[in-house]
Amino acid sequence: MDFWHLITNRRSIRQYQPKAVEAERVDQIMEAALRAPSSQNLQPCEFIAVTDPEVIGELAKARPRTSILSGAPLAMVICVDPEKCDVWIENAAIAATFICLAAEALDLGHCWLQIRERRHSPEQTAEDFVRKVLQIPAQLRVVSIIAIGYPAEEKVGHPREELKFEKIHQDIYGN
Repeated sequence: MDFWHLITNRRSIRQYQPKAVEAERVDQIMEAALRAPSSQNLQPCEFIAVTDPEVIGELAKARPRTSILSGAPLAMVICVDPEKCDVWIENAAIAATFICLAAEALDLGHCWLQIRERRHSPEQTAEDFVRKVLQIPAQLRVVSIIAIGYPAEEKVGHPREELKFEKIHQDIYGN
């Protein structure tokens, strides 16, 4: 798929068909995650591909906005070891972008869901909730989850006229 077509048509999809994502596609998405650049090639990210509907149903309870996971056949959980790299948040964001673009290239819908710095309840963070559900070691931070599946909704890309070109500056701020 052409890169410009990919980024101009990409949208967050929140409704999925009840159809499993084939193992080959899951493998391609995981490979894309592993190919994401990382600071000094330290590769602090780790990934969990969740396809078990019961486990996905539990992850959907992590915080209110993660409820869309309950309809997704695949959840990609992005974890990072902050001891391996001081820019671990940026590394996780780049990996998430690669996962989303890989899903898009494979004609799959996707939606990025924030976990880090969010609450499951007043007593528990969303990160601790996900860590418990997936038995993630304490040294890893859970940054985000990406819902992936065959879209059950159609959305067109954002029109060029709606892009905020005023946020782009040339040489110095304000130009």
